[in-house]
Amino acid sequence: MDSTSPRVDRRIPKSHYFQLFGSATETFSGTRSSAPFGAIPESRRPSSIGAFGRRLRGILSGISIEKQPEKRTIVLPMSPSRKASSNRRRAAVSIRDVARRARVSIATVSRAVNRISTVDPELAKRVWKAVEEVGYVPNTQARTLVSGRSRILGLIVSEITNPFFPELVQEFETLAVAQGYEVMIGSTNYDPARTESLIRRMLQRSVDGVAVMTFGIEEDLVQKLVEREFPLVFVDAGPDLPNIRVLKVNYGEGIREAVQHLAALGHRQIAFVTGPLRMRSAVARRDAFRKSMAEVGLTVPARHIIEGDHTMEGGMAAIAQLNILAELPTAVLCSNDMSAIGVLHGLYETTHKVPHNISVVGFDDIHLAQFMLPPLTTVQMSCKDLAAAAVQALRAGIEPDHPKAAQKEWEIPTHLVVRKSTDFPRGSLPALSKAASRRSVAHTR
Repeated sequence: MDSTSPRVDRRIPKSHYFQLFGSATETFSGTRSSAPFGAIPESRRPSSIGAFGRRLRGILSGISIEKQPEKRTIVLPMSPSRKASSNRRRAAVSIRDVARRARVSIATVSRAVNRISTVDPELAKRVWKAVEEVGYVPNTQARTLVSGRSRILGLIVSEITNPFFPELVQEFETLAVAQGYEVMIGSTNYDPARTESLIRRMLQRSVDGVAVMTFGIEEDLVQKLVEREFPLVFVDAGPDLPNIRVLKVNYGEGIREAVQHLAALGHRQIAFVTGPLRMRSAVARRDAFRKSMAEVGLTVPARHIIEGDHTMEGGMAAIAQLNILAELPTAVLCSNDMSAIGVLHGLYETTHKVPHNISVVGFDDIHLAQFMLPPLTTVQMSCKDLAAAAVQALRAGIEPDHPKAAQKEWEIPTHLVVRKSTDFPRGSLPALSKAASRRSVAHTR
């Protein structure tokens, strides 16, 4: 603007502004030309608001502009979603809020949240109540830096197609989470490359310890984990090192009960379907069967020991081998339930009915066993007992002040669960009597 322009009224007449911009308002506290738009020549003023003016009015209708002598403040309307997001950020809950609610120090909250055992139980309970009330979520990364522990437990199983392992995983996770730990789970599927990748991922996550529940020592896996020198738990056997703890399954107890149960029914020809004999657990179960048979004065012909692979297909193949013998055994004891289910299926395709012509016993007592037709008699190896022992053994290795820190072995019991897949052997007097009774009942109907 020319410096010689006349100084006039400080405020642009509203009549001029409303003509162009409707209800939008702009107030100036500095000097301006008396002409609208700051002395724009009459010939160059727009004759009508046009499309551009309408767009400009739309923009300005949402903007309030105040001009001070030295500064201009522009206030833009904020959408409801942005306001809500901003409020949420301002309302973030911190450890200080927990301390204030629980009426304790921040240090006490930190120790309670990290489950330091020296914290008074009643005080810890008050802190956790405050945590729930204010909705505080601990920062796990910060907690790891402070405590030096990730509070993550690794769990390695052989496979997840066998229902026994998902049941074990569920029990392990439930117990670990209840005790303040997270769980990282993986399966080897007996594949070295997969095992290598699984170990690498667990090390990257800085797990505090690993439970190797593969029921068979995989040497490469063991060596790589042992080198890290953190707490490890194995089933049946493990290296004799300070950071190693072992869950010893008492296979003999349950298998002895199964053999004695069959012998008491009158069975003398009892076959056994093993697991893969490269696995120590499979060898241990086979040896327990032989020992139990010897204890009741029964011999085991070599043809009655069939190596399986702990799958249903393996069970079907095993009963097919037994079925071609000159005389079919009167009972079959299997190294796991999946093999036993395969045996049941294989017999369904023949004239041999369970349990009238042949009895079948499994091992594991998976949830599915009780729903088979007939319901499967089996040796129970409790997933809950295994999971509880594994979590306790890991914590004993991780927490220096754990009451069982010096313990190196945990025993897992087994026992027989009798259902409907076992009965008197075919041809025996009790079996003939029951068969006659069934025929009589059928005739009366």
